[in-house]
Amino acid sequence: MKKKVFALILSSVMALSLIGCGSDNAQPSTDAATAEDSNTENAAPAETEAEAEAEPAADEASDATADGTALKIAIVSSPSGVDDGSFNEDNYNGILTFIESHPDCTVTPVQETTGDVTAAVQAVADIVADYDVIVCCGFQFAGISTIAEENPDVKFVLVDSFPSDAEGNEVTVDNIYAMCFAEQESGFFAGMAAALETTTNKVAVVNGIAYPSNVNYQYGFECGVKYVNETEGKNVELVELASYAGTDVTGANVGGNYIGSFADEATGKVVGNALIAEGVDIVFVAAGASGNGVLTAVKEASGVQFIGCDVDQYDDGANGDSNVMLTSALKVMHLNVERALNAIVDGTFKGANVTLQADTDSTGYVSAEGRCQLSADTITKIDAAYALVKSGSIVPAANFNGVTPDDFTW
Repeated sequence: MKKKVFALILSSVMALSLIGCGSDNAQPSTDAATAEDSNTENAAPAETEAEAEAEPAADEASDATADGTALKIAIVSSPSGVDDGSFNEDNYNGILTFIESHPDCTVTPVQETTGDVTAAVQAVADIVADYDVIVCCGFQFAGISTIAEENPDVKFVLVDSFPSDAEGNEVTVDNIYAMCFAEQESGFFAGMAAALETTTNKVAVVNGIAYPSNVNYQYGFECGVKYVNETEGKNVELVELASYAGTDVTGANVGGNYIGSFADEATGKVVGNALIAEGVDIVFVAAGASGNGVLTAVKEASGVQFIGCDVDQYDDGANGDSNVMLTSALKVMHLNVERALNAIVDGTFKGANVTLQADTDSTGYVSAEGRCQLSADTITKIDAAYALVKSGSIVPAANFNGVTPDDFTW
């Protein structure tokens, strides 16, 4: 099965492809799980029926486990490493949780220091002979398909990308379980939170680079604001700085507020201050390390709140005796990495390209008491919408799903 989806993406990747911004892990949309410190190993919650459906389908048992041999796992990350308090660390925590239940297994972090596509693939090639499982974090690793095909006894878990061939065509590989996430869903919940909680009626979303995952977050956020405006009779404005509009991988202007980098805190702070000067009192940020600059601007202002992304960022919001973190939009990577590793041990692993959504509790937002500052009324309204997203009644706009925020309806 091939699609011409990644040709444009791969030709556009520069350095970093990660969009995460935060620290700890939490379950989406409910307070059933308690977030733990991001530097500790997080215990996995009981698996629901929906979660079980998200596990890789049956296949023959892994050679690494069929004879009782413990798995040697490597995780290859971007330059920010597995202690970034965000995207990479969330994936790493999934491995650590797996190892809690399988103490004979080991994990070795491998930090690819450039973020370059060619270098990322080479980093995997350099270690493939030494490990049973390699977890690759980010779509700069999309080109690992040839390596995987040449090493059929090694299992690969690819996060935030589907594998592609040399021409950029999407491919399915027997020993690669690849997961992407519907970031537009989590962005939708963030947009609802912002629109329901704003006091100035001005909100904004800030992103790093207009890669598809970032545009998904942006479009979802804009749809969430639109949904609240129309269902609650509000008139919340989405503030955009024209000089920071984004251009996606097809060359289309997607608007928004794009810093142009995932590692530019100085510009992040400039953008944050500019939005605050426009009256924005809630800002959703999906910009990697650049988002730390926005967070600094929020902390230095008065009456402004921050919405984190990818993971629960509540601890990052600490600001003296207060906290500026309203909530965080989630894509639940750690749980799905753990599921994939369990499938290898169980002998049920199968290569697949899967987009994970709310129906498997893989997208959501933080509503747990003590981990957000949302009102009970806001949580009730978002949870009601969450059920509609989960059922498919609400489908937020995304970069390539044929829907834009302007024509989003439900």
